[in-house]
Amino acid sequence: MIRARALQATFAALVTALLPATAAIAAPTPAPIDYVALGDSYSSGVGTGDYRSDSGDCLRSDAGYPALWAKSHTVGVFSFKACSGATTQDVRTGQLNTLNDRTGLVTISAGGNDAGFSDILRSCVFPASDAACDAAVNKGITFANRTLPGRLDGLYQDIKAKAPKAKVVVLGYPRLFERDTCPLSFSLHKRDALNHGADELNRVTGTRAQSAGFTFANPSPRFAGHGICGGDPWINQLNIGDPVESYHPDAEGYARGYLPTLNSATGQQSLDSVTANGS
Repeated sequence: MIRARALQATFAALVTALLPATAAIAAPTPAPIDYVALGDSYSSGVGTGDYRSDSGDCLRSDAGYPALWAKSHTVGVFSFKACSGATTQDVRTGQLNTLNDRTGLVTISAGGNDAGFSDILRSCVFPASDAACDAAVNKGITFANRTLPGRLDGLYQDIKAKAPKAKVVVLGYPRLFERDTCPLSFSLHKRDALNHGADELNRVTGTRAQSAGFTFANPSPRFAGHGICGGDPWINQLNIGDPVESYHPDAEGYARGYLPTLNSATGQQSLDSVTANGS
């Protein structure tokens, strides 16, 4: 009995001695991940009003979600290629050159310009009738269902071929309008029609992304209650003096709408452990 107690005491002493050393072992430093941000104005950060001087007409902003994600994660090489006005073909021909087998993360939003979303919005501005707005939205939806899938498939195939080890997150578009009382030229009917158009664009984009084996991230839930005509909007309303900024998220929209959407899609902790070669 005495011997057993002595052994227990010795074991307890050893455990106590080892505890500080165990506690001192730091968590491993996440390996850096090479990140390439592709896409259109919703990925370049249009709407923030503050753009990189070297980005020209592409209007890339450090307040956009790609730069915000890069700053808040362990990133090795960050290649910011997204450009305002880019179509799926523009991305294929002008933005994929930095993708390689070391790329660990790719983000992209594309398809809205192919479907003519800017023209659709202009078709719905006063004095256009509700019927004229419906016609423009329905034309865009028809394009999204009949023509856009093939364009997205081609783009996604190119991304997969050039960055075979990357996690690819395809981000959608937020609903632009709330259904509250609105002093702008958009009737409730027009706002509902435009939101329906955004939903259809997201549905088609999400289906093609999932078919390619990519992750689709819809920002609409995060933006709920923060659209134009809402009490706390994160999207810029029509600005005749600076139309480029119109109908795009502001800095808060990218930080509180898009960035959390991307964080959820990537899984911050799991991505932080991805190595630079995507393994």
